[in-house]
Amino acid sequence: MSEVSTGPKGYARIRSYLKTLDGSPGVYRMLDDQSRVLYVGKAANLKSRVSSYSRPSPQHSPRIARMISDTASMMFLTTRTETEALLLEQNLIKQLKPKFNVLLRDDKSFPNILVSKEHDFPQIKKHRGAKKEKGDYYGPFASAGSVNRTLNQLQKVFLLRNCTDSTFETRTRPCLLYQIKRCSAPCVGHISQEDYAGLVADAQRFLSGKTTAVQEQLATEMQKASEEMEFERAAALRDRIRALTHVQSSQGINPQTTTEADVIALHTEGGQACVQVFFIRSNQNWGNHDYYPRISGEEDIGEIMEAFVGQFYANREPPKLLLLSNGLENPELMAEALTEQRGAKVEISVPQRGEKSELVGSALRNARESLARKMSETATQGKLLKGLADAFELPAVPQRIEVYDNSHIMGTNAVGAMIVAGPDGFIKGQYRKFNIKGEELTPGDDFGMMKEVLTRRFKRLLKEDPDRESGMWPDLLLIDGGAGQVSAVHEIMAELGVEDVPMIGVAKGVDRDLGKEEFHRTGRTVMALRHNDPVLYFVQRMRDEAHRFAIGTHRAKRAKAVGATPLDDIAGVGASRKRALLAHFGSAKGVSRANLADLKAVDGISEGLAEKIYAHFHEGN
Repeated sequence: MSEVSTGPKGYARIRSYLKTLDGSPGVYRMLDDQSRVLYVGKAANLKSRVSSYSRPSPQHSPRIARMISDTASMMFLTTRTETEALLLEQNLIKQLKPKFNVLLRDDKSFPNILVSKEHDFPQIKKHRGAKKEKGDYYGPFASAGSVNRTLNQLQKVFLLRNCTDSTFETRTRPCLLYQIKRCSAPCVGHISQEDYAGLVADAQRFLSGKTTAVQEQLATEMQKASEEMEFERAAALRDRIRALTHVQSSQGINPQTTTEADVIALHTEGGQACVQVFFIRSNQNWGNHDYYPRISGEEDIGEIMEAFVGQFYANREPPKLLLLSNGLENPELMAEALTEQRGAKVEISVPQRGEKSELVGSALRNARESLARKMSETATQGKLLKGLADAFELPAVPQRIEVYDNSHIMGTNAVGAMIVAGPDGFIKGQYRKFNIKGEELTPGDDFGMMKEVLTRRFKRLLKEDPDRESGMWPDLLLIDGGAGQVSAVHEIMAELGVEDVPMIGVAKGVDRDLGKEEFHRTGRTVMALRHNDPVLYFVQRMRDEAHRFAIGTHRAKRAKAVGATPLDDIAGVGASRKRALLAHFGSAKGVSRANLADLKAVDGISEGLAEKIYAHFHEGN
């Protein structure tokens, strides 16, 4: 049920819904007079919950009172159970990002280690995203860095390959990893399939937490090799034991009685919050990550923790145990919802003593220290933003700065890049890349590319948020370039009718030396900043970040283009079938020359798909 009205707002408007509601569980949305969602909530009894908002109460915090006064309409969705309502509420909060909800702002997925099982000699590698590939997954790890460090050490210990299947099939001699004792070179037969399977089993035992057994086995093998005077083999085993010990010591916390848990600790101060999450799997610490949820400063600890837990696990599988620093408002309901999501029992605990309490204490200490650093960085960032406004005579201190750059090689694989900075530093979740599409552009036309990027960016803003109320409009544009770039951008902004967004072009200046940058503004003389001015370093850092992002995007596009084949254009030919075809015929050209009978003989290629592939390459016939 939904209704939008231009009538009364606040308590009177909310009371008008009571006669249409019953005691069903469900989710409600409160909207303002522009139909923007202010708040999403759940209730075991919708009528009772909405009734609590229908009249003034001393229990309403200033935040709730403001929310009620802004409410012009409401929407309701009933559910079968309160658990369903909780799950729906958290998904809607993540999707709609309401103004008055506690909001988890960073929601990236976490990487895993995958031991692939689609090959006789399994590959060990980092994996992020849906677990579609056949194999065993270990994780989550807190960051790509923690995965890479673990993989690096596992290569030293277990000598498993990390090359792709196609590279494996085409090797004729061992690669560098074999030379530096990071791989056993199964690609050229330096190890049997049986012995390699033993290494895979050892690696999986280690990732499953059975580190002591693996070390004891390696020590036994080393002693035996030494007794048989196979000193080279004994030395190799010794190096593997050392690498294994290094992996364990680098993990820091290795609990003895906690096999699988997420440790979540919350610290609030000065109207800000930090949540620290430690990932404990197989009695090992697989890293930690800090989050800074958006709060008003008026919420209580239980409300913030419950909102974080609900949103954090809205699209990821929870572990069997959550160890929290603070209790939730509805712990039994949350446990029931997470159990339903996992398909197995999930326990939520606030430990008071023992090893689990020490784990929470460690996470809480990290949360406290992380928030202190964050607040210090925010204060410094605020001073830099004010200094930027003063130096360039901006109408106000910018809260959102967009920095643009292009990258290409002689006009090929051209991309535009936009990075965003604000009071909290770089906002990487809002970075954008633009594949340059203009066919009429001269290769290497930087002015034309910048015009295309800015046109696409601001046409979309004008369409989606003409009233500039989303917070996505920039207060300042930084362009990597001089007078020509600024003039090109000013021209396109004037055509779009957006002439009130300040713009600064950053040029390298005399001899293109760092520190001699010149700044160009429309209708103003060229200016420079003092060599040791913190604002100059701030601008350089933003420009360099845009440059890094643009080059990285360009390289990724170029690498994809290098690996592209005509097979990519055929519907139904995905990565596995493409590999099968290339392995069977040797090259895309070989596929194009194959007759229909040969195409049908390839594993995984049906008769219908074979006809489609043949038709693609023989359309004229």
